[in-house]
Parts: sequence; structure tokens; C-alpha cells
Amino acid sequence: MANLGDEVKNKQVIFRDFVSGFPQESDFIISSSSIRLKLPEASNGVLLKTLYLSCDPFMRMLMESRHAAISYSPGSLLFGFGVARVLESVHSNFKEGDLLWGMLKWEEYSVVEEPEKLFKIQHTDVPLSYYTGILGMPGITAYFGFHDICSPKKGEYVFVSAASGAVGQLVGQLAKLMGCYVVGSAGSREKIELLKNKFGFDEVFNYKEERDLNAALKQLVSLL
Repeated sequence: MANLGDEVKNKQVIFRDFVSGFPQESDFIISSSSIRLKLPEASNGVLLKTLYLSCDPFMRMLMESRHAAISYSPGSLLFGFGVARVLESVHSNFKEGDLLWGMLKWEEYSVVEEPEKLFKIQHTDVPLSYYTGILGMPGITAYFGFHDICSPKKGEYVFVSAASGAVGQLVGQLAKLMGCYVVGSAGSREKIELLKNKFGFDEVFNYKEERDLNAALKQLVSLL
């Protein structure tokens, strides 16, 4: 186990170049550089050990040149949501041993100069990986989108598009807990089976097999 001050290998995932189709392994470079486990003297940030990284759909969009203003830069590190432990800190908000989640670079060790953009994990009685899902960005999006924007009532019908996605599957389960009748759409039979048999959706249809999506939705609701 590495100690503070040691020089260690730092595994990194580098974005090779813009992607036009389905991402391939060849679109990325697995690199290993050296890093000293010590903050630079002028730093006001934190040194982190990455524990979990989440591979999310929005990352595919950042791999396209047409989104250049917010895209990954060829030759740069990937970044996305993840969980990390603080190894060293000179920032007033964090101390050694703190657990954080938020936007992280895809590397084993990182120096973050603006850690106030990360969230301190207060509850560790659940698996830390949950902070890349239900307790992270997908869960927050699902919860506030459903409860604050949708504002459902018990017994109402709820339709969830992209229902098998990280956010959609959570919205469907929140709706069931609320006592709603939940219909979802997905793009494969495997996803439909998952939504009905594991996530408790009342009805699901394959949008790729329907010519009229409005008619498909009305037909499922009329079965009540």
C-alpha cells in the first residue's frame, strides 16, 4: 500500500480522438505516468485516490466534435462522475480520509485545485458505489425531476421514456412507490423484460416496434 510522499504509477484513460460511431477500445489510450503522493507547495486543493468511476451516457455526447465547446479534447483525460478518498488536503472544507463524489478525471490519483465543486459523503452506511447512481447524479435528477417538477399524485398515470436508462429506471420506481400506474418505453425486448420483471413497471412497450407511439401509449393505458 502506497504512503503519502511515495512516487507511484498513476493509471489514466486518455481520449484519443473524436468519435463518430459507437465508441471502440481503440478510441482510448490506457496510460501510466508517475505521480508523487504529495500536494504541490502552492496548492490549495486536495490529493485524491479514485475509488469508483461511472460510465454515463452523457459522456458519449462529449466525444463528438460538434459539441466542441463542451467536449473532451483529443489527447486529454476522460472525466465523469466518481467517488474518491482524500489522501491529503490544504483546503479548509476537507481533511485526510474524507470521502467525496462529483466530477473526477479518469485516473487513479488526482490533484484537484477546486474541490469545493465536489460533494462530501456524509453517510457511509451504504455501498460507496451508490454515489455514482441512486445517490449521485442519476438519483438526484430522477428525484427532483419527478417530485419537484412532475409533482405526481397517488393513482395518476406516469409515462417514462428511455425507461431502462440510469435516470428512467429510478423515476419508474419512485412513481411506483408513490402509488402511480407506470408505463415505460425501451428499445429492446431484454430491456422490457428488465423493466417489468425487476423494476416493477406496470406496462412497457418497444418504441422501435411501434409506428405510432401515441397510439401504443393510449392502448396500454386503456387496458386498465
